[in-house]
Amino acid sequence: MKNFLKIVLAVIVGFFITSILLFFFMIGILTSLVPSKEVVSIESKSIIKFTFDRPIVERSSGSPFEDIDWLSMSRRNVDGLNEILDNIAKAKEDTNILGIYLELSSIDAGLSTVKEIRQALADFKKSGKFIIAYSDYLTQKGYYLASIADKIYLNPQGSIEWQGLRSEIMFFKGSLEKLGVEPIIIRHGKYKSAVEPFSNDRMSPENRHQLQQLVDVIWQDILNDISLSRNIKKDSLHILADKLIAFDPQSCFNHRMVDSLKYQDEIKAVLCRLTSSREDKLNLIDYRKYVKVPKNYKGKGLAKDKIAIIYAYGDVIMGKGDEGTVSSERISQAISEARKDSSIKAIVLRINSPGGSALASEVIWREIKLTTPVKPVVASLGDVAASGGYYIACASNAIVAQPTTITGSIGVFGILMNAKELLNKKLGITTDVVKTNPYADFPSFSRPMESFEKTRLEMEINRIYKTFIQHVADGRRMTLEQVDALAQGRVWSGYDAFRIQLVDTLGNIDDAIRIAANMAKISEYRIVAMPKLEDPIEKLIKELTESSEAKITNKLSTELPFIRTLISLGKMEKVQARLPFELTLY
Repeated sequence: MKNFLKIVLAVIVGFFITSILLFFFMIGILTSLVPSKEVVSIESKSIIKFTFDRPIVERSSGSPFEDIDWLSMSRRNVDGLNEILDNIAKAKEDTNILGIYLELSSIDAGLSTVKEIRQALADFKKSGKFIIAYSDYLTQKGYYLASIADKIYLNPQGSIEWQGLRSEIMFFKGSLEKLGVEPIIIRHGKYKSAVEPFSNDRMSPENRHQLQQLVDVIWQDILNDISLSRNIKKDSLHILADKLIAFDPQSCFNHRMVDSLKYQDEIKAVLCRLTSSREDKLNLIDYRKYVKVPKNYKGKGLAKDKIAIIYAYGDVIMGKGDEGTVSSERISQAISEARKDSSIKAIVLRINSPGGSALASEVIWREIKLTTPVKPVVASLGDVAASGGYYIACASNAIVAQPTTITGSIGVFGILMNAKELLNKKLGITTDVVKTNPYADFPSFSRPMESFEKTRLEMEINRIYKTFIQHVADGRRMTLEQVDALAQGRVWSGYDAFRIQLVDTLGNIDDAIRIAANMAKISEYRIVAMPKLEDPIEKLIKELTESSEAKITNKLSTELPFIRTLISLGKMEKVQARLPFELTLY
């Protein structure tokens, strides 16, 4: 017995010692992953270096744990558009900063996000400071951004991916047929193509028409911007894409797409000349370090009046949600809080969403509708604000979009799956049911839909569509007939949306803030970001307790777009007001 007690005691002591050691070990790992919070000071004659080699999201949380991938125990590394824009503006006024150095290749962001950064850089140039760009290899988005620079340098063996825009859609109809799954689809709007990947094996004529117009308009906007910056005719740029000429570095130089062919090590001498610095004294500071430099608010940070920027990006969903979703509870609460806060004089609703739940869109729309009589609400549309994303914008006092914004898609759909053949014939699974009423099992995954059920679903879709276009008609001061003619689920570029009066003006988030300030009749104000970000410790606990299954699923959905599409389908509830699946311009 005495030996037994010794063994038990030794096990208990060993357990506690091991637990303590593991605790300190985990603290050490977390410390190595979490970036430091020190305040950085900048020496004179400095240059900020931007690489844009991380995914760009609308807003960075500022949480030290935000970017940690707990599955691999490494940093995910994302950048916030809000921080990028703030710091370009800060650098414009910073007398210690002489210029910006862009070291570019591909950019993991939408075209409107890239355009926002490009416009901020154009504003930076008004200070008389320089912008230099260098790349070993440039994608189209990378070149679009680089074209704002005073000089572009390309590796002598590099190239530019200059070939025009495309939008490619993956279709699952054949796979569903092989599996024995029948999609049951109800939609309102002949252009509402979100369901086509499950019902078609290629684009419908209507969808092909709208997407062709979309890429054409956005391509022309890109050509316009580059033509002005590089002083190259639009037609010449178009021909260069037709003939894939830019893949040859010498041709890039001959056609003035770049200013010189240089190796990366040679760029240092260029930067030294521009700053009158010796090579060993060149002050090149990474943007992410410059973020920690305090901003000189020039009194604006002390202003009593505020403008709230409410960030609504991601899928529109019911419930609380989190950062990266436009959740009915979280976004509605933020709007309500901003409405009731007397120090907030105006709201800018920053939308970057393909839509989602029609009911969640209605909940958020209602809060905006309650707010506009109290204080101005201006919607600023990012890469995409379509379907449910446009639904929540249409009640605003004004809507501002980029020419490259994907918007509209005013329509709704419902999609169910009949997997009877898959269950019965492929898997040998049968089902049986008892019920109190004829349609107690509606909708059912294991049987075909009856005609009465389909009629009822069509009635629901039509009811929601009429509500949607009524909201748009009220918000845009149009008749129902006018909106219905523009709607039908059709996707528009921001430029075309402005032309047909679905948006009020073309511009970026700074333009939206200025419009909101003018509407509120204030000149001195400070910006507050909403909704309130999740507590870093709570988020850490959530991340650590998330199941391995969820982590692997999230990882797969990030890496493989078609997996993301299928996961998105599985999460849909009831009637949807959303954009065609994974509509991305390359």
